[in-house]
Amino acid sequence: MTHEFDNVLYDVQGPLALITINRPEKLNAISLATLDDLHSAVDLAAVDDVVRVIAITGAGGKAFAPGSDLSEVQDRDFKKALEPIIQGLADKLERLPKPTIAAIDGICMGGGLEVALGCDLRVATPNSRFATPEGKLGIIPGGGACARLPRIVGRGWGMEMMLMGEPIDADRAFQIGLVTRLVDSDKLMDEVRSMADHLASFAPFVPTAMKAMVNFGMEASLASALMFEKYAQGALVQTDDAKEGISAFLDKRKPKFEGK
Repeated sequence: MTHEFDNVLYDVQGPLALITINRPEKLNAISLATLDDLHSAVDLAAVDDVVRVIAITGAGGKAFAPGSDLSEVQDRDFKKALEPIIQGLADKLERLPKPTIAAIDGICMGGGLEVALGCDLRVATPNSRFATPEGKLGIIPGGGACARLPRIVGRGWGMEMMLMGEPIDADRAFQIGLVTRLVDSDKLMDEVRSMADHLASFAPFVPTAMKAMVNFGMEASLASALMFEKYAQGALVQTDDAKEGISAFLDKRKPKFEGK
């Protein structure tokens, strides 16, 4: 299924909803209109029962997104800066019950990186570059990088990237855990589809519960996170899918999950 938006492409391929930022002439810079389209596309995928995984990528092969459209940022006042803008999209991607993947090929900086940081998984090509260059513009990141980047790559590399503002290459991004897979450009979408198929093979409750365990657990004390995990496992073990999964393993067959 496809859907028409002005600034993004939306295509459902099996269990995967692929959302492509489609402004290659601007290297996929995220304008406010593009952000509205991204929100709408993500909302569409979120309520589609066929969709099990949501991926975001950029058109053109040169960039995921270099950040916000600076022609709009230039006129942003204090009141406008307090609006969620990119931070709101990253929050949505993080909180969705469905797994989200950022498929990065090329430039991924500023607000583009912040969108990717909101995704659960980040896959990149060897020619990708990453940066939080806002300091060079006399501002700081406002889409979540100050909070999410150190949580993902650690305080040291988070500070290095934000304070220095210099790009890091894909190898370094892989080494510090900013991305977890490096794939050649011509194989990127095949990898994302393979990941989506793999995630779709699980009982639907599993990725949802795992996302909640990590996202909420990291904000809680260790004792609280461990207790939350046990209660969640206790709830899931009573589902029909859990019984089917264990039976299938013991019977040496593929499970047939029904989301019950």
